[in-house]
Amino acid sequence: MANHAISVTMPPEQPFCPLRLTLDSDALVHNWRALDRLSGAAKAGAAVKADGYGLGAQRVVQALAGAGCAEFFIAHMAEAAPLLELVPANRIAVLHGPLNAQDAAYAKAAGLRPVINSLRQAQLWLDAGGGRCDLMVDTGINRLGVPMADLGDPVLLGLQIDVLHSHLASADQDGPQSDLQRRRWDEARSHVPHARASLANSAGIMLGPDYHGDLTRPGLALYGGVPCAALAGEIRQVARPEAAIIQVRDVAVGESIGYNATFTAPTAMRVGVIALGYADGYLRCWSGKGAMLAGQERLPVLGRVSMDMTVIDLSAAPQLAEGDWLTVDYALPAASALTGLSQYELLTLLGRRFPR
Repeated sequence: MANHAISVTMPPEQPFCPLRLTLDSDALVHNWRALDRLSGAAKAGAAVKADGYGLGAQRVVQALAGAGCAEFFIAHMAEAAPLLELVPANRIAVLHGPLNAQDAAYAKAAGLRPVINSLRQAQLWLDAGGGRCDLMVDTGINRLGVPMADLGDPVLLGLQIDVLHSHLASADQDGPQSDLQRRRWDEARSHVPHARASLANSAGIMLGPDYHGDLTRPGLALYGGVPCAALAGEIRQVARPEAAIIQVRDVAVGESIGYNATFTAPTAMRVGVIALGYADGYLRCWSGKGAMLAGQERLPVLGRVSMDMTVIDLSAAPQLAEGDWLTVDYALPAASALTGLSQYELLTLLGRRFPR
């Protein structure tokens, strides 16, 4: 009988990825502990919606749960599944609540805590069997939330409310709106039976104990954002995008660089092309403004950012070569001031080509 050898083809090694996103877990935990301390008698939870503000919700939740964080907030019901193996389902609050009967049934079966935002959602939850939930009261932001005028509706009496929430519209600015919202939140607390209450986001924590309730909901500041001056000394940078040089080239004096010739070399220059562009969230607003970091050296962006590439000046780092890694200058407060993008946008814009 013929002996037929079986050929086994090994899968090829994964290709080199010229982008990476460093998440500083120690800085993340430091920021949560600082915000928990600043929350006084209240406990700080963590907003991990939008895939942990773009940084990878599973890694974020794992780090924060290990540090003692016990409450997590997502936006959509579909964001819950990757987190259920990391923390108990009843510690995950779904801020948008059940959008239909299917959502309500899923939350009930999984043990999630939906945040009820309307009388319709309250009825959906009760029809699914009810149980522990949260309630969002609109005190003036006019987004989601039950209006103050509806707080006496009988359907709300059937809810088993754990956390009574509201959300501040202008906690990062001085002005009367936050105080008005706090007073309305206090009024809601006096009318609606609940176990705990929550109002303050990252900036709201710094408004003081009257805003803390039992649970605060920091988001941006966890990830290195500084939404108000009072937090500037407390928060560490968490996210550091990095990109590899894919080509080094010499440019003669008078030659232009990039689309539409927005930069012309004033002298002979050595430049690097890096694998980063607006498809990765590094938008054209960085053109002629941004920089990469090579140790202590700052290497400016030259010309326009394109979809997959950005050109930088290597004059201050002549030792760099193709394949070398550079860190994007991406500290959130300074990057926001430079580009006009909000700190939230800077985080959530980072594209899927960055491995999480």
